[in-house]
Amino acid sequence: MESIGKDCTELKHTYDSCFNKWYSEKFLKGETEPDSKCEEIFTEYKACVMKVIKEKGIDQMLTDARRDSSSK
Repeated sequence: MESIGKDCTELKHTYDSCFNKWYSEKFLKGETEPDSKCEEIFTEYKACVMKVIKEKGIDQMLTDARRDSSSK
């Protein structure tokens, strides 16, 4: 699956692969400590996605929706 931003897709695939490996090889065997490498990749991916969300104006739409939802 592609990411919301074209520039973020490679990071998404890298993170997905890292997470899936950790989940199947460690988490399901009882090792619940997060993988620091996966966390680093996720931080990069999240920053990329947040940049795209801001560039597309989606951040303002989310802020407005949250404000509207909380005022009901």
